[in-house]
Amino acid sequence: MDLVQIIMLVGIGLIGGIWNAIAGGATLFTFPALMAVGLPPVVANATNYLALLLSNAAALPAYREELKGLGKTLLPLLFVSGLGAIVGSLLLLVSDPDIFVVLIPFLILIATLLFATGDALRSWLLSIAGEAKSSLMIYVALFVSSIYGGYFGAGLGIILLAIAQIMGFSDFHVANSIKNLLATSFTILSILIFGIGGLIAWPEAMTMMVGSSVCGYLGGSYAKRVNQSILKILVIAFGILLSLIYFARTFG
Repeated sequence: MDLVQIIMLVGIGLIGGIWNAIAGGATLFTFPALMAVGLPPVVANATNYLALLLSNAAALPAYREELKGLGKTLLPLLFVSGLGAIVGSLLLLVSDPDIFVVLIPFLILIATLLFATGDALRSWLLSIAGEAKSSLMIYVALFVSSIYGGYFGAGLGIILLAIAQIMGFSDFHVANSIKNLLATSFTILSILIFGIGGLIAWPEAMTMMVGSSVCGYLGGSYAKRVNQSILKILVIAFGILLSLIYFARTFG
């Protein structure tokens, strides 16, 4: 890497770190930047996981009160999401990522709609299926989403926020704390698999991590000071923008 590439990766890491902590979807900035410095798409994808790891982890202290109140509720979520991430990461090692990339804009758009209508959708699920069946459906959705997260992950923060809201965590900050915890835990699992598979470009990952880790905690702290209604509007708007960009890239 030359000096210009280092400055670019650190700068994009700063932007990605603060945005990832607040709403997720930093891959929109970081993945193209890693390809711009010469990494092949699959390697850039795997490297991106390590580059953004601390942006989610650094935001967790800002949400320690929210996470403390959840207690054992988090254990099944961590187990299901971790299992899905392992499956998705292994799929990346053995399959052509182009097939899954085609699905990305659809997944992001669906996730945005889920987030926007989360409370109403949860009430509807409970009314037609009952608490047990609705919970099962939600855990299946978390597992499938985590497979996607282990495979590519663009816009995954929006998906996790949507699932948390449908599960009844309607407070944005509680849902965001769950999103950051799940993203951190299964990102670690994916990194282990990608590292063993030789897909991570370590110098580029560590360079971008400098920026993303610095802004991760700042992003989490800032999110807690913003009106929840404003944050929800921003997340929905960003989700629509992200889906349109990926539709254009995929089918344009």
